[in-house]
Amino acid sequence: MNAIEELARAAEPLPMGELPSRLNVLAAIEAIRSAFFPGYFERAPASARAFVREKVEFAREALTEEVRRALSFASAGAQVNGAAKVVDQFISRLPDIRRLAATDVEAAFEGDPALRNRDEAILTYPGLLSVTSQRLAHELYLLDVPLLPRMITEAAHSKSGIDIHPGATIGESFFIDHGTGVVIGETARIGNRVRLYQGVTLGAKSFPRDAQGRPVKGADRHPIVEDDVVIYAEATILGRVTIGRGSVIGGNVWLTHSVPAGSRITQAAADAEAFVGGGGI
Repeated sequence: MNAIEELARAAEPLPMGELPSRLNVLAAIEAIRSAFFPGYFERAPASARAFVREKVEFAREALTEEVRRALSFASAGAQVNGAAKVVDQFISRLPDIRRLAATDVEAAFEGDPALRNRDEAILTYPGLLSVTSQRLAHELYLLDVPLLPRMITEAAHSKSGIDIHPGATIGESFFIDHGTGVVIGETARIGNRVRLYQGVTLGAKSFPRDAQGRPVKGADRHPIVEDDVVIYAEATILGRVTIGRGSVIGGNVWLTHSVPAGSRITQAAADAEAFVGGGGI
């Protein structure tokens, strides 16, 4: 058997149903980002309101088809009639997501002395790109839309080096400085006014398995980060632990237990606690 025939045989059978188009999904998300910040990503006409309406209607039409495909594919080719309703629910959430995105811009401006103006954050900051994308993907995730949320966050990941699962819950005024290598898991919960630096991981320490040894999907396994927490570069926090409000986690810390509000955790302190068996709340 030659290589071509081997590849052809491996391709059978074809997937049931029609997969959603990644290009169309990402075009819709870019249209929404343009509607959030008119004039920043493409030249807007004289009427900002008309521009926003045009971009959101484009996104509505594109997403309705791609949500229909995703739902149909996930249900093994069954006819799906609820895509328009799902997209309408998503569109109804856009004003709230836009308000959250604006708080993220302000958090970047207040949190980075190198940032001279807010325009620079909107146009260039990888953290803002990734968080805005995740906020949009999260709404589709909450609506139980398959495939599309990960398409959106992984596209942002490829551009920014920041990997945020669409299932993560993120409060307002969230700022990721520099950003490369940040990983935030599916069940992570992040409060308001939280700041992360490059290389931070909010990951899982372990996860339950069923009787066949397969991972149990959806179990809470990632950290809870309360309001006003700062986590410095390369810190790793694993498991369903709580980082109390106003805490500061130093660079390169490895943390697998909860810490109370107002904690100051350095690498030396974390190593010492691990040596004597840990603690926390």
